[in-house]
Amino acid sequence: MSIFVLPINTSHGTFLARYSENGLTGLNFPTNEKAPHISSAVTATIREWHKLTSDALDRVLNGKAVKDLPPLEMLGTEFQKSVWAIMLAIEPGKTLSYGDVAARLGKPKATRAVGSACGANPIPVLVPCHRVLAANKKLGGFSGGLDWKKTLLRIEGIEF
Repeated sequence: MSIFVLPINTSHGTFLARYSENGLTGLNFPTNEKAPHISSAVTATIREWHKLTSDALDRVLNGKAVKDLPPLEMLGTEFQKSVWAIMLAIEPGKTLSYGDVAARLGKPKATRAVGSACGANPIPVLVPCHRVLAANKKLGGFSGGLDWKKTLLRIEGIEF
């Protein structure tokens, strides 16, 4: 399977989007590390998906709701996919706790497993794991680091 890596320049730095022939497979936060080789020979379909991804990322980083996403190819367990589906339904400016997500899954004792699934989310920001908080609106963890979680929550006007 070929993976195409394309940059998305934002006022917050350059994110890297990864695509397979089935859709968006990953989104990496900006880092100070040297960027990997950027794919140059991409199909028109992937260019179209990249435009959707770029627009969606821009909307989130400006506190707006996402209108359209490209197809998502999120590789994970069935449990992880069920958690990610719930995260996709959380509206901007709203949050759920890990316990809320576990309860929605019918597994109220699975809060740690929900936290692990959030941490394994391959498409953060667009699949908004930053909108899942620990009990009592505490931050919990975040794969992109707590500074990113705080930034994303502040952009959306969420108190924590």
